[in-house]
Amino acid sequence: MDSIKKVVLAYSGGLDTSIIIPWLKENYNCEVIAVAADVGQGEELSGLKEKAIKTGASKIYIEDLKKEFVEDFIFPTLKAGAVYENQYLLGTSFARPIIAKRIVEIALAEGADAIAHGCTGKGNDQVRFELTIKAFAPNMKIIAPWRIWDIKSRDEEIDYAESRNVPISVSRETKYSKDKNIWHLSHEGLDLEDPANEPDYDKILEMSVSPEKAPDKPTYVTISFEKGVPVAVDGVKMDGVSLIRKLNELGGANGIGIVDMVENRLVGMKSRGVYETPGGAILYKAHQALETLTLDRDTMHYKQQMVAGRFSELVYYGQWFTPLREALSAFVETTQQTVTGDVKLKLYKGNMILASVTSPYSLYDEEIATFDEDEVYNQKDAEGFINLFGLPIKVKAMKDLKNKK
Repeated sequence: MDSIKKVVLAYSGGLDTSIIIPWLKENYNCEVIAVAADVGQGEELSGLKEKAIKTGASKIYIEDLKKEFVEDFIFPTLKAGAVYENQYLLGTSFARPIIAKRIVEIALAEGADAIAHGCTGKGNDQVRFELTIKAFAPNMKIIAPWRIWDIKSRDEEIDYAESRNVPISVSRETKYSKDKNIWHLSHEGLDLEDPANEPDYDKILEMSVSPEKAPDKPTYVTISFEKGVPVAVDGVKMDGVSLIRKLNELGGANGIGIVDMVENRLVGMKSRGVYETPGGAILYKAHQALETLTLDRDTMHYKQQMVAGRFSELVYYGQWFTPLREALSAFVETTQQTVTGDVKLKLYKGNMILASVTSPYSLYDEEIATFDEDEVYNQKDAEGFINLFGLPIKVKAMKDLKNKK
């Protein structure tokens, strides 16, 4: 502890990181520099500077990472079609590497001896933060108070804060554990810890309305893509941040992107959470529809079966800055060269219904696919194809019949 004179703390201003500042000063007798990352959590950042300084930090960095987050983390994951366990659109997962990367950059520039975070020893985020730190500062010391201190509960945290006059915005009344950024909002804890309990969406939802409260009239929206990247909504060109915000509004108003799931955490336990990802759900649906038109069968199947699932695991496990993730992204980029076009969706009470999809690179040929008379497909050819394709099945069946005699 004597060797640590300056610590950079991943700071959110919540209960955990608020008390970590005085705890670090008391236990390490060190300077604490707070770093907060703006990844689209909005009002949660208000008053953070004053709070950090009042709590004991020598200074605070508040870094605007929204553009980089969208372009370098969200869109590459979208293009990969990565969905963890077929439901989770990775909202918290891919926010951690970009935050940790910036914290490392500041820690190195400040000549810090260690980096601290407020992740618990039961969660995934500790892994995501620390793997990124190891990738960019392999010799940096890491302090994880939840794995060290004697504090065991939320009440004890509040006791600690009150005894040191640390300003906190929570009370002893329990609240859901939440994580918010431009892509999503997650809810965990309380009654959600029992999967038998139906979520009270009127109490929980913030980005969306429940499907029951969505309008009785459908909303149509058209997403334009260029090489797999969404670039316009209803013909209006937008940067990535503005585009996601627009789709969050449209999706949220129509009850889109609400997921209630039990997932397998990296640390071994199962956890139950409710996720709101209205704009992200729309983008995934539209991107997938466009790929059905523009990717050949073998590439699409290989990407779905071998790449998307593995990519989602790498993101969920915090392995963004790894050779395998980079290699998979290189494969994905190759597949996206023709994923250009427009997708029109009908949003209605939690549903996304495909209305139309068009692309200048479409592989769909109406002359070949038609049920009417055509001049390009000889249906007689199918007999020989089936005979050859089914030969192994036929040989085995004949052998089975022979063995039964």
